[in-house]
Amino acid sequence: MMELLEANKDMLLFTGAAVLKIGVFLNAIMGFAGLLTLAERKVSALMQDRIGPNRASVFGFAFNGLFHPAADGIKMILKEDFVPGRADKLLFTLAPFFALVPVLALFAVIPFGDYVMVFGYQLDLVIAEIPLSLFLVLALSGIAIYGVFLGGWASRSNFALLGALRGAAQMVSYEVVLGLTLVGLLMIFGTASLQDLVRAQGRLLFGWLPAWGVVVQPFAFILFFVAAIAENKRTPFDLVEGESEIIGYFMEYSSMRFAAFMFSEFVEIILVSMLSATLFFGGWQVPYLYESGFILPGGAQFPLNHYLIAALQTGAFAAKTVAFSWLLLVIRWSLPRFRFDQLMGLCWKRLLPLALLNILLTGAVLLFLGKI
Repeated sequence: MMELLEANKDMLLFTGAAVLKIGVFLNAIMGFAGLLTLAERKVSALMQDRIGPNRASVFGFAFNGLFHPAADGIKMILKEDFVPGRADKLLFTLAPFFALVPVLALFAVIPFGDYVMVFGYQLDLVIAEIPLSLFLVLALSGIAIYGVFLGGWASRSNFALLGALRGAAQMVSYEVVLGLTLVGLLMIFGTASLQDLVRAQGRLLFGWLPAWGVVVQPFAFILFFVAAIAENKRTPFDLVEGESEIIGYFMEYSSMRFAAFMFSEFVEIILVSMLSATLFFGGWQVPYLYESGFILPGGAQFPLNHYLIAALQTGAFAAKTVAFSWLLLVIRWSLPRFRFDQLMGLCWKRLLPLALLNILLTGAVLLFLGKI
């Protein structure tokens, strides 16, 4: 009986911890995505010497446009939810679901910290610790293609269908490059678990240089980042929603269905930023910070409280995510759009051969060092 009670207690604690992590992490992501909709317009205004959105106010207080995301949400809710008469109503409704939900599900395997002790129990700072989480990321990200294609096809609009065809071709192509750029990391670190991969990046090279992914695979990082921007369908790869060409796979959508497509784009910005930080910039790792505190290369030690260490690690991950998100916004408003033939040529004629070359060079280096 005692063993049964203990097992039930552990199950309740596990369930409660999972619910807590899901609530805190996903609410933080959704709130940050809302702020990114404001940051997008603020960055464009800054680069075009404009003020940007600043008129939404509450009791006369505008706070430099901080209420605009809330105003956008209210506007989307109150808009007419229009469905074209010729549209396939079931698929037209499911398309935003396929675009947004798989992206949100991916955050379950991204570690935002190491662990924290709560009432004597170790609480891992990742929603779901899966040994092959890196492959799950690649698998689930591919499902988002269905949202893009179904959104255009179910609308029964030639312009929306053209945008959907572009999107499907673009996302399938760059998905191949995205996967190949990560093979080098698998070869070096020998794990497909994102949490274990982050922990492996905590060791030092030459006694002082953190073994972050960008250090051991700098070429792969550049290829990964370019392919990730293309997967995100952002400028200069936004052929699927070319405003100047009146083409877009969700051009027939309105109200909250349109908001789901738009919001998924900003959530994908956060996802790309978190994956870039996790795979190539140490994730929650802080250089020379270990479980006992800071240990510098010279031997000097600075012990820290466990909870302070956990806060520093989580804060470092958040800072890296914000930095990459800002970079993606700046790129969006800095570069012109490719032509579609240039987009596909870049993938199959440039990035794919370079990704394969990176795998070959990584294998040659590991063989020379006797690691194979």
